[in-house]
Amino acid sequence: MILIAVVFAVLQLANVTGRDTPDTKNYLSYALDLSGVDKQRAATLTIDYVCAGKASVARREQAVDPVRFHRASPTRRVVAECRRDQWRGVSARLAAGRTAGHIVPFMPPRFMRIFEVRPGYPVFLLPFVTLLGVTWGLWASAVVVTVAGGVLVFLLLRTLRVSTGAALTGQALYYVLPCGTTAMRPMTEGLMMAVTLAALWGCALVLEGRARAGTWLAGGALAVLFTVKHSQALFLGLCLAAACALLLARRRRWDGPLRTLGAVAAGGVAATVVLAKLLHYPSQSESVQDLLTAHYALPDRVHPWPEFLHLEAAFWIEWTRRQLWEPLFLAAVAAAGWGALRRHRAFAVFLVAAAGTGVLNQAAHPDINVWGGRLIVLLWLLPAVGLPLLLDLVVRRAARPPGGLVPGPARRESEVAR
Repeated sequence: MILIAVVFAVLQLANVTGRDTPDTKNYLSYALDLSGVDKQRAATLTIDYVCAGKASVARREQAVDPVRFHRASPTRRVVAECRRDQWRGVSARLAAGRTAGHIVPFMPPRFMRIFEVRPGYPVFLLPFVTLLGVTWGLWASAVVVTVAGGVLVFLLLRTLRVSTGAALTGQALYYVLPCGTTAMRPMTEGLMMAVTLAALWGCALVLEGRARAGTWLAGGALAVLFTVKHSQALFLGLCLAAACALLLARRRRWDGPLRTLGAVAAGGVAATVVLAKLLHYPSQSESVQDLLTAHYALPDRVHPWPEFLHLEAAFWIEWTRRQLWEPLFLAAVAAAGWGALRRHRAFAVFLVAAAGTGVLNQAAHPDINVWGGRLIVLLWLLPAVGLPLLLDLVVRRAARPPGGLVPGPARRESEVAR
């Protein structure tokens, strides 16, 4: 397990810069503010990091361009243009006194409020950025959170009594599938997936008889997830509570650990709703307006919900068409779901529930142009965990003796063993 993690970390040295997204600026400047840096300095460090990343990507792309590979390096030009574009809005807002909050004013206040209520990831970044600087701090934090996600997959599978080989396969799958690629981006998704896997590990512990430890782990994961992205905590709590209810209904008997876990998940949902209301977090209506107005660049929609539902239907039609064109994702999800159900039916319900939060997250933001499918990336946890369960099932069946009997010297002993 450690060897796989180390090899993965070393391979990530190939791309130290150029992984950032537009959201990275907000989280980085938030972390810099928490470290005591003033807004002007935080803006400078953040913009320099973003522009260095753009220049790195431009330089690599030109090096392999059949027409432009022999031209001079575009680094200086790209950095100058990037800094000019980034500082244009920030300088005006800082000059106007827009220094409230933790984030440099890259965008209008309503949009920045969405990120102000997500302190979990900036707090996670804080020690890395403080000790290693911006570039290496963001890279190291991404490596740590991605490695942690893979290790959690391994521990979760071992808790379910899966073979070591299958558990190591799950760890490796987490790194090579889009969940690992996305986790290496300096965004909340990597931390969200790690915390979700911790909650799933808690569910596995409950099913394997370690109810107290598992319940505390799942409840703690929901609490941490609230600080990272409160809407995701709401989705995960709802899905885990529904999974517990489904299992209890199927068993038709008293199951104290499952009832306790379901109560903790439902309590997490209630706490998320109440705290978000008390802390005046942006509502779903604000999120819809943000989506339909290009981050509040356009006037608010008078009747946003009919437009949102129309966009929702159109999005899923187009998304399905694209997936059927390249069906690897759907095939992996189907195979993983089938394998999980056959290998460990009770845990499969929790796994599908947790991975399904990716679908809910995507449904809340039906934007087909968002990079890399990162909004639905949590659904990739199903193949990362479910395919090793399928592998373990196949290996166990292949190793089973003919007739289903365990070899032994006496018929009575073999019958008892069976």
